[in-house]
Order: sequence, then C-alpha cells, then structure tokens
Amino acid sequence: MVTVSKVSRGTPLAEQLLRFAENCSWLEVREHIAEMLRSWEFTDWECMFAAVEDGKIIGMASLMKTDYYPLPEIYPWVSCIFVEEGSRGRRISGELIECANRYAKELGFTRTYIPTEFTGLYEHYGYQYLRDIVNYGGGTDRLYAKELL
Repeated sequence: MVTVSKVSRGTPLAEQLLRFAENCSWLEVREHIAEMLRSWEFTDWECMFAAVEDGKIIGMASLMKTDYYPLPEIYPWVSCIFVEEGSRGRRISGELIECANRYAKELGFTRTYIPTEFTGLYEHYGYQYLRDIVNYGGGTDRLYAKELL
C-alpha cells in the first residue's frame, strides 16, 4: 500500500527524501531538488510530499510559490512530480498531486498549476491545458490548471 505524506524539515522522512532525490533518474533536475532539500529553501506554505511503499520512497512532488518560469503571478505550482520507473503506471503521481491539492485547498487556494512538456498525462487528474509558457532556459512547456472544488 502506498501512503503519501507531507514532508517536514529535520525528520527521518526528509532525510530519506533527500537520498531519493539525489539518486533519482530525473537527471535534469535531481541536483536542483536535492539542493532545495539540503538547504530547505521552502518558505511559508511551500513543501514536499513523498509517496512511500513498504518503508521506501517511490515518488515525490512539491507545492511551490514559483517554478522554472518568469510568472510570479501564477501559483501555487504542483511541481517536482516524479515516480521511480518500477512504480509507474499505478497512478502514484495522481496520489501525490491529490495530496498537494488537498493541502493547497486547506491553505485557501482555489486552483493549482502544473507545467509540463507532456500532453495527455495531467488531464487524467482533472487538469486543463491553459497555454504554452516559456521557461527560464528558453524552452516551451505546457501550462495546466485545476480548479479545487
């Protein structure tokens, strides 16, 4: 059984998540996520979530004020969504997103955003395409939003 939990600073789960991030196969961003966890760059309500199965982290996500886009007026971002390869296809990313959305709703947010290069994934979790956005690296991604009912 998979459980998804909000990760708190200075806990064994935070240390375990750091090791997971440092060793994940998402090469483009793993050092960035690991550094966020090492220095705990989260402010106010920002946080990470971990999906755990049999005592082992198999996925992660975050809820952030900013992401890799010059769009300060758009937040909160559900970001850093990653599930290890051997656990994919079981809707674990959906569980991570749902946990982040429940937390966002508790905070009073009525909508969350997900940036991605993929088409056809986040629509399964109730997200709707809004528009293309340009990231700080100059690449174009797709911006999705979900109303939190």
